[in-house]
Amino acid sequence: MISNELQTAITRRALLSQSACGIGATALSSLLSDDRVQGATMFGNGPAKRVIYLFQSGAPSQFELFDHKPGLDDLHGTELPAEFFAGQRQTGMTATQKKQVCRSIYEFRKHGDSAAEISENLPHLASVADDLCIIRSMQTQAINHDPAITFFQTGFQQAGRPSMGAWISYGLGTENRDLPAYVVMISEGSALRDSQALYDRLWGNGFLPSAHQGVKFRAKGDPVLYLSNPAGVSSAQRRDILDLTNALNQQHFDRLGDPETLARIRQAELAFRMQTSVPGLLDTSSEPQHVFDLYGDNSRIPGTYAANCLLARRLAEQGVRFIQLYHRGWDQHGDLPRDLPLQCGDIDQPSAALITDLKQRGMLDETLIIWGGEFGRTVYAQGGLNMERYGRDHHPRCFSMWMAGGGIKSGMTWGQTDDFSFNVVENPVHVYDLHATMLHCLGVNHERLTYKFQGRNYRLTDVHGRVIEELLA
Repeated sequence: MISNELQTAITRRALLSQSACGIGATALSSLLSDDRVQGATMFGNGPAKRVIYLFQSGAPSQFELFDHKPGLDDLHGTELPAEFFAGQRQTGMTATQKKQVCRSIYEFRKHGDSAAEISENLPHLASVADDLCIIRSMQTQAINHDPAITFFQTGFQQAGRPSMGAWISYGLGTENRDLPAYVVMISEGSALRDSQALYDRLWGNGFLPSAHQGVKFRAKGDPVLYLSNPAGVSSAQRRDILDLTNALNQQHFDRLGDPETLARIRQAELAFRMQTSVPGLLDTSSEPQHVFDLYGDNSRIPGTYAANCLLARRLAEQGVRFIQLYHRGWDQHGDLPRDLPLQCGDIDQPSAALITDLKQRGMLDETLIIWGGEFGRTVYAQGGLNMERYGRDHHPRCFSMWMAGGGIKSGMTWGQTDDFSFNVVENPVHVYDLHATMLHCLGVNHERLTYKFQGRNYRLTDVHGRVIEELLA
């Protein structure tokens, strides 16, 4: 178990209160020279050094992408009986409608030596099929977007818990003192349907020290809010202001021992260093033409998924520990034939390019890539069987994701669903299992990465989760 920073601070306060002011300053200086928390040295010996999580907000349909169900062609239009849904949750959008089986209109083919079945919507990902580990048997608990997204990010359906990136920052710290350990970027999908909202709490620190919250990089204006100095304030003046503020905060910490004071000092120092490190990092003009060709034309347009994938590689090169890309627009209750190809056009080439780029640079083996949404989609059509406008409702019981690199087996497909992709029939993988396996790849025991809050030791996987050993390289 990792020590609670509050207990560490209390012990430190007792020492400082009985020591000369010089010792207090030295102790604080030592704290600021190492951004890793107490106990972090116990972890970090896994094959992966970092995670790039490509979160597809809105929930892509497994039927149209990774879970081929050719048997639905013969069952298309038949109605599923009520007993088929006995004891299972349904959304209010389709609970009372006829449940008519809906085939997919897209073709699947086998690709690579692994013979992975991938939809025609993803030709670029199909070209790197032998680098993928496709999981068809994901399961979650939530059936609506916000609790489902919150559950994936924090291991709990209600807001308030630390996000997975915050847990990793807390457990492993950063490899680059000039950049955050946890960076978030958001892109808007090309689908015409309205997107689900994304809240800053999804990359929040919860009850962990605030130094571990995610830092959102923006596509317009300052990449990080208030990063630039105000008009008329020079860098030297900003340094003087920061030194004075740090001195006042140090006095407050010496007197009260509040660990949040240390977090504020760390964040202020990091923000000062980021004034130099971030602008150059986000300027991709130095990238050669063949890199832009690899990621696609949109990689030159700030804020697009392609541009963010390229930035994710640059952040990984600079030692950022957890990089999360949110791509909105996958909530296809209707007009799936219109919107899903647009979404796939956004993510297909850049996702494959990220794998190829990292592999060419010798970084894929130490970078774990995760791709997927918050749940899956129903076998029955929402709103009828108009195959030019059909859609699918939410389905938490089984859906598909993929992983690559960072200690995960390549060229494999794991898990199996029934003929309707309604229930998992072989090798289920729960969200908690995904979290446990991700942490294992980083060299972290998910049962030991804990934080004591309000008398209880919390962890990302709560009291659940197991490492899926069969997925490990």
